[in-house]
Amino acid sequence: MFESLTGSLSTFFRKVGGKGKKLTEADIKEGLRTVRMSLLEADVALPVVREFIEKVTVKAVGADVLTAVDPSQQIVKVVHDELIALMGPVDVRIKYKTEGGPTVILMAGLQGAGKTTTCGKLVHYLKRQGHKPLLVAADLQRPAAIEQLKVLGEQLDTPVFSTSSEGAAGMAPPDLCAAAIAFAKNSKNDVVILDTAGRLQIDEALMNELALVNEKTQPDEVFLVVDSMVGQDAVNSAKVFNQKLPISGVILTKLDGDSRGGAALSVKSVTGKPIKFVGVGEKLDRLEEFHPERMATRILGMGDIVSLVEKAQEVLDKDQAAEFQDKMIKDSLTLDDFLTQLRAVKKMGSFKDLLGMIPGFAGLKELDSSDESFATVEAVICSMTKEERKNPGIIGTARKKRIAAGSGTTVNDVSHLMKEFERVTKHLSNFSKAANFMNKMVPGASAQVKTMSTEQKKALKKKRKAEKANKKKNRR
Repeated sequence: MFESLTGSLSTFFRKVGGKGKKLTEADIKEGLRTVRMSLLEADVALPVVREFIEKVTVKAVGADVLTAVDPSQQIVKVVHDELIALMGPVDVRIKYKTEGGPTVILMAGLQGAGKTTTCGKLVHYLKRQGHKPLLVAADLQRPAAIEQLKVLGEQLDTPVFSTSSEGAAGMAPPDLCAAAIAFAKNSKNDVVILDTAGRLQIDEALMNELALVNEKTQPDEVFLVVDSMVGQDAVNSAKVFNQKLPISGVILTKLDGDSRGGAALSVKSVTGKPIKFVGVGEKLDRLEEFHPERMATRILGMGDIVSLVEKAQEVLDKDQAAEFQDKMIKDSLTLDDFLTQLRAVKKMGSFKDLLGMIPGFAGLKELDSSDESFATVEAVICSMTKEERKNPGIIGTARKKRIAAGSGTTVNDVSHLMKEFERVTKHLSNFSKAANFMNKMVPGASAQVKTMSTEQKKALKKKRKAEKANKKKNRR
């Protein structure tokens, strides 16, 4: 996401930095013309672009920048701060009811924005926080919408209230939603998610129906689901919905497929409502809380280490991480360990997106960051014998041919993996850096290894001595 904008901003910062320690007001204004064009190309709304450039210009030509020790770094900070202001502040709270019935969340948006799928993702998010949600199939316009929600409900082990529920046959959406809330009270569901109908375009019938649903249910939150890939149209529709409904927040979908990012930069400014969540993939766990400061650093190509660490903490087992680190100390990592870590990374999401979170990696177009490359590595390792995975040094030309044939790859693929494994293990052998990184990933993991007792060290020494003796015995 934001590839084109990130590239243009990086070019601007390089030009400014190339001017040396002295910067003139003319230098800054010339560079900001490039930024302005980049924002327009990213499909950011024109009024938003004008306001953003004006604010950046005022601060960038101020004394703090022009007299700074490193003016180019000061300009980066100015742009960073204004991006945060444009998309912020952070507001991922959901107003949960403490008494008087379940919390009601009304989901609104145009057809095709990904509203029903987002309902499923929101259920996944809520269940992880200990809630017991109920889905309501109130979209009676789109064919198969009810069936789609029921399938999601089965996958998430979550009940779905629809016209096929007891006593709900023939109900119109407003009455159906009201009945669902009563059902939730009896069944102890603490959150009700209303999946309402959308249209291909905003019309009077759509808005009237939503107004009736809103009136009958009095929702605690009204989330507008917006397809970020449609750019200006997304912002325009958000503006109309906001005029007709008491929108409390926005959920941007398909952000991972939008290389421009105009909707993310415009929608909060146009509607005045915070972006609550963003959808960054098709799977049900691909709904993320929106943090403007993290998004700003990614737009500037500075990565997003905080989000990367949070993702890692979700999928990395603490004991497994400690064991992995212990093997790094002993320089005894195997391809089985490599594969285990590979699978953990796959759970964190798209490898391309993960690279964008690492400072300096977002612009490495020559790096093979495709998810398909993961599948190739996995196939190659799985085609090896246990002994080969444990001791890759025994893999010669004949073994490479057999592994390639068994994995449906080429000998070059196998050789490439061997070189990558050697390179990675060499880097990881530097324990001080690896320990620091792993401790950020899984707090306390490195401490388990660092505080190895004297008895453990003696046992390790004894084990290595026995391994050497066995090797000598096998040679004889």
